[in-house]
Amino acid sequence: MKRVAVFGGSFDPVHVGHLTIARRLTELFQLDKFVFLPAFHAPHKPDRNPTSAYHRFAMLTIATQNDPEALVSTLELEKGQTRYSVETIPELKDIYGGAKLFFVMGADSWTDIKTWKNWEDVLTMTDHIVVSRPGYQLNVEHVTDEIRPRIVDLRGAQFDLKRSERERRSIYFTDSIFFDTSSTELREDLSDGVLDSEEDLPIEVANYIEKYNLY
Repeated sequence: MKRVAVFGGSFDPVHVGHLTIARRLTELFQLDKFVFLPAFHAPHKPDRNPTSAYHRFAMLTIATQNDPEALVSTLELEKGQTRYSVETIPELKDIYGGAKLFFVMGADSWTDIKTWKNWEDVLTMTDHIVVSRPGYQLNVEHVTDEIRPRIVDLRGAQFDLKRSERERRSIYFTDSIFFDTSSTELREDLSDGVLDSEEDLPIEVANYIEKYNLY
């Protein structure tokens, strides 16, 4: 059975933290494909106008051009409207029918999961991977008794692929990736036209941002 992970977000802009997640999870979970899923307009960010979907898609394709397992999906961009994960996951399952599908989220999203539309349905529709992040605790107290048994804590121990082979749909906690890069901070950094933290952006993406004066 093929193994596919999908990572949704604004990616405004995509940065080395996002790419590190893709590469590390591809290795750990022996993924056949890692799919970046840029949102047209993320529902949890209603007050901020994102950079054009075309530019965000272009930056992702540039950033992943040398990663053979990485793809960039236009599924949500083509809808041209705000979309919710509970609507998108069934479509992903149709697209990647027959594959073991993992839905990737950061620790910040896990912390706020109860604000997601039909969040319990989201967590039971497919497998999930929750990636640790500085400043966020991967707690379980905020989710229901029905959800907690699905959690497989892979933190603090040597990764065991067999523990991700369970038949029931599960939520995997991993601390194998730990990054402290923020798209929000990068946009603020770039607002004066000068990038101070050059190591946080792939050079091709930095050049694209400069060329089109995005931030």
